[in-house]
Order: sequence, then structure tokens, then C-alpha cells
Amino acid sequence: MNSRLLTAFVALPVLILSIILPYLLPDVPAASWLFLLIAALAYGAGLFEFFTFTKKLELKADAGIAYLGAAALFVAFLFDAPAKAPDLLILTVAFFLISAFVSQMFRFQKDFSKMLTGTGVTVLGVFYVVFLGGFLVATRVGFDENFVPHLSTKLLAYFFLVGFGADTGAYYLGKNFGKRKLIPKVSPNKTWEGAIGGLILSSAFAAISSATFFPELPYKFSIPLAIAIMVIGVFGDLAESAMKRGADLKDAASILPGHGGLLDRLDSLLFGAPILYYFARFYF
Repeated sequence: MNSRLLTAFVALPVLILSIILPYLLPDVPAASWLFLLIAALAYGAGLFEFFTFTKKLELKADAGIAYLGAAALFVAFLFDAPAKAPDLLILTVAFFLISAFVSQMFRFQKDFSKMLTGTGVTVLGVFYVVFLGGFLVATRVGFDENFVPHLSTKLLAYFFLVGFGADTGAYYLGKNFGKRKLIPKVSPNKTWEGAIGGLILSSAFAAISSATFFPELPYKFSIPLAIAIMVIGVFGDLAESAMKRGADLKDAASILPGHGGLLDRLDSLLFGAPILYYFARFYF
């Protein structure tokens, strides 16, 4: 068994359990905490990886302010701030931006020419990893009172199935049949054949979701939604690849054998999370 499959064999059961635990234990309010804990750890590690490879470009982020802002944003999403407390979300973002500018003003007193890049990379890291990823946290906590039973669990299961399908289809079809490069200057290993494989398998998993555990999301919506998530996920993957190429890195880290770093697994999910959340808000 290669390292990629071994990592998936270990990590996937934990992720699946964290998603379905509220369904298995409907009378236990704390059942959703496992997913939230995994999300918090993943975002923290992803932010660390982001700042690690930006250091190679001599972009000096302020990790202290970044993690404080990340924690504040994470808490806001725990209250489903995008829907239930948008003022809280806006206020959190405003205070984080103000804190970042003020702290960097003092930090770069000896050389103000580096203040803009230091502030920019600090803010970007938090928004890229935690703000975008926060929509999965809001999905976990924000839909259980809906008329669809276990809606948050179904949405997350659908989302990760679609993401897994996109990743698996792209990897194996691209590896075995890929010839036409997608955008070689950004990511030389990604091919059109791989993208088509991801599109086919993610659509198939969306259809399976509708046919099995998610009948409330019919095919006419589940498949187009999967395509949208898959396509925007490709751009998320490419964007992270471009950042890594700028830092002359193959992977963001090596924490996941065969997969690279956590940020390498999060990149497409981060771009797709807001689409899932707002689709669910408008549709359900």
C-alpha cells in the first residue's frame, strides 16, 4: 500500500466519524465537537504552513496577531455569524484589520518599507485559511434546526464526498491518462484529462448522495452544485500551486505522507466552502 492510500486509510475514518457522529448520537449536543476540533487543528496547521512557506519569500507575517484574529473569526463562525450574527462577523473582521495595522506599525518602526508586506501576508493568511474555511464550521453548526433532519451532517457528507471524488478522479485519471497540461506555468502536473476525471467522479458521487442519504437535494441541483464546487476547487488548487511555486516548494509541508501538507488538502475545500454554505442558505 503506497503512502497516499495509507494516509487516506488512517485519516478518512476519523473525518467520516466526525461528520456522522451527530447522526449517530442525536441526543448528544457535544457530538458536533469532534468535527469542530478537527477543523480548528487543521486551520491552525494550515495557517502555520502558509506562514512557513511565505518566510521563504522573506514575507514576515506576525503569527501572534494572525492566530488571535484566526481564533476570533473561528468563534464568530461557531455562532453561524454569516447568517445569524452578520454584524458580529463584520465587527470581528474590522477589529482584526485594525489590530493588524496598528501592531505592524509598531513592529516595523525600524523599517516601514516592510510594513505593507508584513501586514498583507498576516491578513491574507487568516482570510485565506480561516475565513474561507470558517464556512464549513458554520455549516456544521448552522443548519440543525432546519426542517430537513440532520441537514448539516448531510451537507458536510455531500461536500466531502464531492471533494474526495474530484481529488481521486483528477489524481488517478491524470496520472494514468493525462497528456494535455491544464495550466503548465502554474502547475505542470495537472492535466485536462485529470480535470475531466475529477468532474466525472465528483458528479457521480453527487448523484449517489442524492440517491442514498440526501434525497432532499435532487439530482438537478446536486450535480450542478458538485460541478461548481469541483471547478472552483480546481482554481483553489491552482492558486496554492502558484504560491508554492513562488516559494520554490513542491508541497506546503510533509505532515501527510503522499499528500504533502494540510494546506495541500485544504486548498480546494477552502474555495468550495462558501459555495456550499450559501447554496444551502438559499435553497433550504
